[in-house]
This record gives sequence, C-alpha cells and structure tokens, in this order.
Amino acid sequence: MTQVHGADVVAVTRPGEHAGVPADAAVTAVPGAALAVTTADCVPVVLVADGAVGVAHAGWKGLLGGVVGNAAAAMAALGHPPTRAVIGPCIRPERYEFGAADLDAIAARWGDDVRATTAAGTPALDVAAGVRRALAEVGVTDVADDGRCTATDAATYWSFRARREMGRVATVAWLEEDAG
Repeated sequence: MTQVHGADVVAVTRPGEHAGVPADAAVTAVPGAALAVTTADCVPVVLVADGAVGVAHAGWKGLLGGVVGNAAAAMAALGHPPTRAVIGPCIRPERYEFGAADLDAIAARWGDDVRATTAAGTPALDVAAGVRRALAEVGVTDVADDGRCTATDAATYWSFRARREMGRVATVAWLEEDAG
C-alpha cells in the first residue's frame, strides 16, 4: 500500500495484495501474509488478536482521522477484534513542537493527555498518548509502548522533523502458518 497520512485500511487476503493502494493500515487473518508500514516520526502500531493481525501508520492526521479505530474495526469485521497492541518508536513530545490550532483539534478529539511540552518549553503533541486513547476507545488496553524517540536516537532511527531525513523503518507483522 501507499501511505498517505490518512485513515483508510485494506484487508489482505493473499500475500502481495494491495500494492500501491492508498491506505495507512492493513489487517489480515491469512497466515503467512505479511503486513508492513513504514515510519520515521509517525507511530507504528501493531494490533494483535487470536487469528488476526493488523498494522497502522498513525501520524497526527491519521490519528485525527481515526486510522487506529478503523484498523480495529476492520479486524473485528474479519471476526477477530484486537485484544493487544504494540506502539513502536516514534517522535516523542520532548521533540515534537506542535501548532496551537492543530493541537487543539487533536485534544478536542482525544483529550488533553495529548498536550505536552517540548524540552524547550513550547507546546508539543504526545502522539503516542493519542494512539493509546484511540486503542482504549476500541477496548484495547493491553498496550506495550517501545518508548523510544526517533528524533533523539539519531544512531538508530530516521527523523524527518528533527533532521529532515528521508529514511524509514519498516514495522512488519504476520500470522504464523500452521505447522500442520
């Protein structure tokens, strides 16, 4: 799929399906069908259920648009609502200065937990907190958060916001095939 900072989700029924389709999340109940999202500062989210898996690319626009909830709903439509999630490395509030109007819009949807302050004392977005709120809204409270910041760990991660880097990290998830 081609990520567009939106909220669309594709359901994958066979490996390689949906190449080039504009979407920011994918779900599957098909063993062996790998799903991937690429991120630098946005939040990679893996949704897990017995019998299904999903991945989402959650930047602030996708979060506001509902990408996390849409991915959870797509998994539920497959008969496997998510029960657990993992939040991967992303930009953290100490380095994510954010404009007041956009921050107000996100806080209006996801609550004041998304409001934070940068290391320099300016308004910031805690996008991972927003993802946790979105997960809680769909009943997923078993959430592991990697906690690492893409902007502060230049030796390991790319950051467009901090260093204008174009590289990305892939987050990949799949269901194991039955050994039979």
